[in-house]
Amino acid sequence: MQPRRSRSCTGVGDPIAAGLVASLARPGGNLTGFSNSAAELNPKRLELLSELVPQAKVIALLVNPNNQPNTGRIVEDVEGAARTKGVQLTVVKASTEGKIDAVFPTLVELHAGALFASGDPFFFSRREQLLALASRHAVPTIYIWREFPVAGGLISYGVKVTETFRQAGSYAGRILKGTKPADLPVQQPTTFELVVNLKTAKALGLTVPPAMLARADEVIE
Repeated sequence: MQPRRSRSCTGVGDPIAAGLVASLARPGGNLTGFSNSAAELNPKRLELLSELVPQAKVIALLVNPNNQPNTGRIVEDVEGAARTKGVQLTVVKASTEGKIDAVFPTLVELHAGALFASGDPFFFSRREQLLALASRHAVPTIYIWREFPVAGGLISYGVKVTETFRQAGSYAGRILKGTKPADLPVQQPTTFELVVNLKTAKALGLTVPPAMLARADEVIE
């Protein structure tokens, strides 16, 4: 049996639901780190997408059915936000490259005016495919990672990943000096960034509200 190792990690939306820690304040084991709070930001992402594409009465949510229990929570959170905004939400699923390809033609049949690409490592790994399909089918799409709008996507809202990694490095240093992970609370991010690709918005025939441009941390022209 390999010895247990103390670890500091990042990139987990809900470490309690994932069974990684007992609580945020008292992890209780050999693991601590920084949550990316992806799930908690999902209602805001739906709100931003609805604000940017007000004519979309139906919004599709793309999830990976293999990513449980995160997928269930994502759907629940976004459904609640959709009800608040008075838009219809339809869930589309993809867990392979082929299924991602199949999603976009169905959006027309579903009368979806916009797409919410949920945060999933698989989707990040297939970002070139997602961006190409969103462009080809002219689907306004929001993502959680800034890499998407930087590469031509429409908009993203999420954790400032570089800051999370910097903080995780400080935790790793403390652990190497003898601090127990159980004594280091799981931290949640306080810095988020909104990135808007104005060129893509214009190509889609969208007018970005001035208030959104004013809030954006980066506007790509």
